[in-house]
Amino acid sequence: MRVFISGSASHLARALLPRLCDDPDISSIIGLDSARAHFAHAKYRHVQADLRSADLAPLLPGCDALVHLAFVVLRGKTPAETMREINLDASQRLFEAAAQCRIPRQIHLSSAAVYGSGEQVNENAAYHPIAGFLYGEHKAALEHWLDRHHPNVVRLRPHIILGRHAQPLLKNLLRQPFYVRLPDPQPLLQCVHEEDVSVAIQLALKRPASGAYNLAAPDSFNFRDAIRARQHWALPLSPRLARSALALTWRLTGIGGEPGWMEGVDHSLTLDCDKAQRELGWQPQHSSAAMLRA
Repeated sequence: MRVFISGSASHLARALLPRLCDDPDISSIIGLDSARAHFAHAKYRHVQADLRSADLAPLLPGCDALVHLAFVVLRGKTPAETMREINLDASQRLFEAAAQCRIPRQIHLSSAAVYGSGEQVNENAAYHPIAGFLYGEHKAALEHWLDRHHPNVVRLRPHIILGRHAQPLLKNLLRQPFYVRLPDPQPLLQCVHEEDVSVAIQLALKRPASGAYNLAAPDSFNFRDAIRARQHWALPLSPRLARSALALTWRLTGIGGEPGWMEGVDHSLTLDCDKAQRELGWQPQHSSAAMLRA
């Protein structure tokens, strides 16, 4: 099997590439990313290029599978229009090119952010991303487009991805000595380990798969207790103060992530992952509790 991966220098790719290169069923991998390679292997070829303008003609023909990881998660100082060009326009361009090359297996790494909120949400739930959180809005918009134009593309929807290569923002959120003061019961979330997501991609490359699949550890958590477990003197902040602090930090430095995601801080989001377990044979090996301790 010959595999093309976009976003091959991304956080998740650092966990995925070694696994795929160790797979005897995979003969070669072409990776495309605007950043330089962070991985080397005899099976792997890295192409440094911007997905918006890269010449895909010599790269996609002959590939048996596509794994689309390239996406801007945290806007930082990136203009909103540039973020949209990368997340939507370039993604659509890639899937159109893959369809023209008749690549039989195509996988898009989507996100639980397409749902916005809900408890034990399954894959049939409506898209309702948090308003103002561009990452979630773009993921949902791309899925809408795939529904209309390429419904056979496999969509994996992981919850918060943790692990050795996780987004630094996620690690910092769990290490900070502050949490948002919310009334009980606390809103519940889940996470999923990068290795478990990588296994899901590997399974989706090989097994019959169609449509969307939720990915999350079976147990849930709340940020208040997770931060208190690490910081015994953690201080509660009002939602208003937390939003203002995040917005100011983002405006001045671009650090901390686009503040739109804070609009969902008081809502639960937990996933029903029965479909992935039933159709892909996927079983998460890491619990949310273990990931948070680590």
